Amino acid sequence: MFVDQVKIQVKAGKGGDGAVAFRREKYVPNGGPAGGDGGKGGSVILKVDEGLRTLMDFRYHRTFKAMPGQNGMTKGMYGRGAKDLYISVPEGTTVTDDETGEVLGDLIKDGDELVVAKGGRGGRGNIHFASAKNPAPEIAENGEPGIERTLRLELKVLADVGLVGFPSVGKSTLLSVVTSAKPKIADYHFTTLVPNLGMVRLDNGKDFVMADLPGLIEGASQGVGLGIQFLRHVERTRVILHLIDMSGTEGRDPFEDYQKINAELAEYDPDLLKRPQIIVASKMDMPEAADNLARFAEKLEADTTLPKRPEILAISSVTHQGLEELLQKTAKLLEETPAFETVAAKKMNEAKVYEFEEPEEKAFEITRDPDTTWVLSGAKLEKLFKMTNLDHEESMMRFARQLRGMGVDDALRAKGAQNGDLVRIGSFTFEFVE
Repeated sequence: MFVDQVKIQVKAGKGGDGAVAFRREKYVPNGGPAGGDGGKGGSVILKVDEGLRTLMDFRYHRTFKAMPGQNGMTKGMYGRGAKDLYISVPEGTTVTDDETGEVLGDLIKDGDELVVAKGGRGGRGNIHFASAKNPAPEIAENGEPGIERTLRLELKVLADVGLVGFPSVGKSTLLSVVTSAKPKIADYHFTTLVPNLGMVRLDNGKDFVMADLPGLIEGASQGVGLGIQFLRHVERTRVILHLIDMSGTEGRDPFEDYQKINAELAEYDPDLLKRPQIIVASKMDMPEAADNLARFAEKLEADTTLPKRPEILAISSVTHQGLEELLQKTAKLLEETPAFETVAAKKMNEAKVYEFEEPEEKAFEITRDPDTTWVLSGAKLEKLFKMTNLDHEESMMRFARQLRGMGVDDALRAKGAQNGDLVRIGSFTFEFVE
């Protein structure tokens, strides 16, 4: 089964907790703090494996969690950092944050890596909090939480040449004749439901990858038919072979077919029409094909909307008419044509070019529950709370000072908080004291 789009959940490992400990060796009077730091949590990393061809491995395994770092120990011993979790993906995988829509990366070459969830840093042990005023602190940090996110993985096939056109125009037949690929061929529409790849090898030693892409119909860019499932696979191709059925057996006008397919390509991404395109007049072994081709050429010549008229090559996959010329000209075009940016790559570049300073996110928010409990929330505040060791009073006092420095106390008073009111952070509740 060909799977080219999945959603997965990834969660990086939490950092190890810092330790509160003191030196207790014999003959060491006034032993100071000796609590070590926690180890770094494992990150989640996507890595390209050239042996994979689809995202099938993610069909039933969609949740990935890296291991947490080891806690700090006594005698100043640091916890061991956790190993990063590597997830193998096929070449041509685009990674997007499902919640924000941000494109995180485009993995193309074998061995490419992308860190999608960074592990949390280890919490500091009490050896870091000693001072002249407090030489024996009972303060330590918990490890930083690991990043958790939902990712959307999209596979866009890596092909040099893409065969496009209406259903049943002969794309699969052409691929089966010029390569060793064995796509399904039958006398009905939408025979091809997934992209098929084949390697074309010419006598002069040149070769390229050709993709038979699922048939387009009008409205595909809005999701009609196979819609976006097909169009995303055109993005990486450098040369487009636009197949048009000249036999007339379907009762359609070949020139109208040509215009409709181009319109769908432009609707998805206008830059697709800037790529070299060869019009392949297929099924030329049929009786009416020659006359239909002549009329098509006249209409193409009269069309003033085209910036450059593509070359027309007549072929018959059954009789092998014109196939050698088609392959040679395609290979020549590939030599002259550089790789194009995908939609994902454009989004990533635009994000870099038009980068601007976003207003700083609020450090905290204050709401009130129906039971009159004040509720504190906010990413920064919640992170500080999670990294606070609640087992030691000094750590709690340090957290209280951090809240005061952030302006939480003043904000609560401004909201009307009174001495003795309950305040909650997550599942932890405490009293507000003036």
